[in-house]
Amino acid sequence: MPSGPDATTASETEGGGPEGADPSAGEAPRAGAGAAAAPRRPGRLRRLAGGARRHWRAGVAAAVAGLGLALAFPPFGLWPLSVAAVAAFSLLTHGRTGRQGAWLGLAFGWPFFLLLLSWLRVIGWDVTVGLALVESLFVVVLGAGLARTSRLRAWPLWAACLWVAQEWARDRVPFGGFPWGRLAFANTGSPFTPLAALGGAPLVTFAVALSGALLAWAALRLLAARRVAEAAERAPGARLPALGAVGLAAAVAVAGYAVPVPTGADDTVSVAVVQGNVQQPGMDFLGRPMLILNNHVAATLDLAAEIDAGRVERPDLVIWPENASDLDPFRSDEARAAIERAVGAVDVPILVGALVEHPTREGYVENQGIVWDPETGPGASYTKQHPVPFGEYVPFREQLSTFITRLERVPRDFYPGDSTGVLDVGPARLGDVICFEVAYDGIVRDTVNDGARALVVQTNNATYGNTGQPEQQLAMSRLRAVEHGRAVVTAATSGISAVVAPDGRVEQQTEEFTRDVLTAELPLRDDRTVADRVGAAPEWVLAGLGLVAWGVAARARAGAFREGAQARHT
Repeated sequence: MPSGPDATTASETEGGGPEGADPSAGEAPRAGAGAAAAPRRPGRLRRLAGGARRHWRAGVAAAVAGLGLALAFPPFGLWPLSVAAVAAFSLLTHGRTGRQGAWLGLAFGWPFFLLLLSWLRVIGWDVTVGLALVESLFVVVLGAGLARTSRLRAWPLWAACLWVAQEWARDRVPFGGFPWGRLAFANTGSPFTPLAALGGAPLVTFAVALSGALLAWAALRLLAARRVAEAAERAPGARLPALGAVGLAAAVAVAGYAVPVPTGADDTVSVAVVQGNVQQPGMDFLGRPMLILNNHVAATLDLAAEIDAGRVERPDLVIWPENASDLDPFRSDEARAAIERAVGAVDVPILVGALVEHPTREGYVENQGIVWDPETGPGASYTKQHPVPFGEYVPFREQLSTFITRLERVPRDFYPGDSTGVLDVGPARLGDVICFEVAYDGIVRDTVNDGARALVVQTNNATYGNTGQPEQQLAMSRLRAVEHGRAVVTAATSGISAVVAPDGRVEQQTEEFTRDVLTAELPLRDDRTVADRVGAAPEWVLAGLGLVAWGVAARARAGAFREGAQARHT
C-alpha cells in the first residue's frame, strides 16, 4: 500500500502549515514572559470563519465534489462520480489540519445532502436544509479524520476505513440513524455491487472509497513528479508508483466480478403485485377515507376478472403495499369487508399493508403487513420495527410541538415492532420489510437469517412521488438482492413497484402514479450469502481500523507538538 508523497502538501501551499503543525495554535510563551503579554487567542468560531475565508477556493471545490457525489445516486445514477468525488475530497483534505478538514467536510457534505435529499422539499425546504445540515456534521468529522490520517503511511487505506466509520455512525444516530447517501447505495449496478454478497453494503462503501483514495494518491504523486520535472526526466520511473496506484484502484473496482452471486432457485412461487395508486402526490395523498383501499380492491378485482377469463394464471399470492388500507380493518367493518371481497375474488392470500390501532397502548398506531387468507381471514402479521422519526413518530413531542406547529400533521405515534417480518404467505416464506427499513442493514439481514426465502418491501412513496426518492429506494432493494441472494419485490401504493432478481437486475417495474399489476415467478432460495453469515463484523472491523489510525495520527501530532515546544524553550 503506498504512502503519502514527499511533496509539498496542499496545506503548506494554502496556509495550512507544515506537517504536524497547527496554524491556529500560537507559539508557546517564552520563559519569563508574562501571561498578559501573550495576544488573546480568537474564539473557535472566529478561527473557523477565518479559515473558511482563507481557503474559499478549496471550499468551492469541495462543494462541487459534493454535488458530483449526489449525481452518482438515482435518479441521475452516474455511479463513477462516487469514485471521482471521493478522490476529489481526499485531495482537498490531504495534508491539512483537522480544523481545515472539518471545514472542507461541511463544504462537501452540506451541498451533497441538499441535492440528495431534495425530495424532502415536499414537506418544506427548511426540513431539507435542516436535515442536510445534521447529516453533513458526520462528514465534518470525516473531513477532520481524513486530514489527520493523510500524513500516515498507507493513508488511502485509512481513508476508506474512515468512510465506513462515518456511515457506521450515521446509520445509528440520532434516533436510530438515517442511512441515506451511503456510497454503496450509489453503486447498486456497478462493478462494485457483487462485493455486497461478501461483506454487505459496508464492504461496497469501503471498495468505492479505497478506489477513490488511491486515485487521489496517484494524482499527488504525479503532481510531485511534475514539480521536479528535471529530475523526472533523468528518472523515467518516477511516475511508476502513480501508475501502480491507478492499477490498484482499477483492480479494486473490478474485484466484484470475481465474486459469485448466487441466483439458483430452490423453489418458485408466482406472485401478483398490486399498485392501486393514490388520488394525488404530496402530503395529502390519502384523500378521503377508504379511497386508497378501494383503489387496491378495484385493481385486485380486475386481476380476478382476468384470471377468471383465462387471460392470466392465478398467482399463489398477492402483495399489496404499505398503507393499502388507510383504515384499521380490525375496527372498521367497511375496510374489513372491502379486503375480504378482494381476497375472495382472487382466492389466494393477500399480504395487506394496513395501519392498525395498538391493542394495549391507547393512542399508538402500528404499521403492519397482514397475511389475509381467503378461508381463515387475517392471520400472521409483521409490525414495522423502525418508524421514521418526525414522520411516523415525534421525539420530544411535548417540548417540540409548542413551537413547531407542523408536527401536528403527525397526530399519533407509530409503535415499533419487536420481531422480524418472516411470514408464511400461501406456499412461500417471505421476509417483509416496510418502506425505509430497506436502508438498514440489520433489519434486512436478520429477516433473511430468520428464514426468509424472498424479500418483500411494502412501501408508500406517494408523498415523494416524482421527486427521485422512489428511485433511490429501489436502488437499495437492488443492493439487498445481491447482498442476501434473494429476490426482492417492492410493492408501492403509487410506484415504483418492482420485481428484482437475486443478482440485482430489475426484471419489471411500474410507472409512478398509475394503477398497475405485476405478475412474476419469484425464485425462492435457502442458502445464505457470506454477508449473511458474517453479519456486521466487516463494518465494525473497518470502522475500528479507521478510528485507530486517526488515534495514531493524533498521538503522533501531539508528540511532534511537544517536541517542538521543548525545542523552542531550549
